[in-house]
Amino acid sequence: MGRTVAVVGGGYGGAAVAKALDEETDVVLVEPKDAFVHAAGSLRALVRPEWAGNIFFPYARLLRRGTVVRERAVSADAGGVTLASGRRVDADYLVLASGSTYPYPAKMDTDDSGEARERLRATHKGLADATRVLITGAGPVGLELSGEIKAVWPDKHVTVIDPVGELVPGFAPEMRADLRRQLDALGVEVRLGTTLLTPPPTEPGEPRPFTADVTGGTISADIWFRCHGVRPNSDYLDGTLTTARNARGQVRVTEKLNVDGHDRAYAIGDLTDLDEAKMAGHAMRHAEVVAQNILAQVRGEPPAAIYEPSRINAILLPLGPTGGVGQMPSPDGPAVLSALAVSERKGTDLYTGRFTALFGTA
Repeated sequence: MGRTVAVVGGGYGGAAVAKALDEETDVVLVEPKDAFVHAAGSLRALVRPEWAGNIFFPYARLLRRGTVVRERAVSADAGGVTLASGRRVDADYLVLASGSTYPYPAKMDTDDSGEARERLRATHKGLADATRVLITGAGPVGLELSGEIKAVWPDKHVTVIDPVGELVPGFAPEMRADLRRQLDALGVEVRLGTTLLTPPPTEPGEPRPFTADVTGGTISADIWFRCHGVRPNSDYLDGTLTTARNARGQVRVTEKLNVDGHDRAYAIGDLTDLDEAKMAGHAMRHAEVVAQNILAQVRGEPPAAIYEPSRINAILLPLGPTGGVGQMPSPDGPAVLSALAVSERKGTDLYTGRFTALFGTA
């Protein structure tokens, strides 16, 4: 059996698994972007353009032995990957780490880091000039964006709307109460049970004053952002891999993170059907399990690493560098974190330090 591993996607999980396999296998990482984008920092880069240097990490130093192929995968089957150029990458092992799409600015919508920085700068200018901001989606991304905006422009009017009836359901009541308290203190207007009935006349992030119909009335704003609508990137799956997709486009995986029905194909991150929040930390934990199992197989041993999703929802939700709420698993149930703890763990640097180490840019 050979040692070639094709990894489709160089995001959080893909980059981590490629790095972990680099010493003992022949890794080919397929990724169309010219640099890894640390999406957790993109919202801060929007409000503080000088911070954008912290979210783009070139792939040049990620692998010592392996290869990074800057192309898009148009087809993947159990035996390898076909690229947009027509080139075929045959592989003994396959790791699907192509993640998901999500609206800008939480995720970049270009493969060129230079273009992404220019887009952030242009959007920043429009946001800076705006008096009223509308955010659709009161999930973690929308709320985090509202906190980042308020940290830079405390007097800007920020409204967050969502059709749901309660704020971040599924988390501890005391955490949710603290979240509401902090949002109120920041002056963020949260309107739950509210749906956008007429689309704004601009694309998200493009400045132009407008008034839109919503449930129970209207909302006026100078710029708006869509913070909802995640979709797995799985349309390129081919051959027998297609039977592992569920109705939502997610890939069914086993406890060892094998693609259902395939002992040498794996899936990690947002692509999987695991019942857990789609978070970078989970994708990187998936990468550890998959790396252990592939290395065992390469050595002729049975793969034994198992991924166990947490039974308790975990979250670190910064509201700017110094605010935010959090919940982590503990032996006694969910442990609620203070704003100070969230700031120390995530809010201050948004984990940039760990990626300078991963990508050898320290």
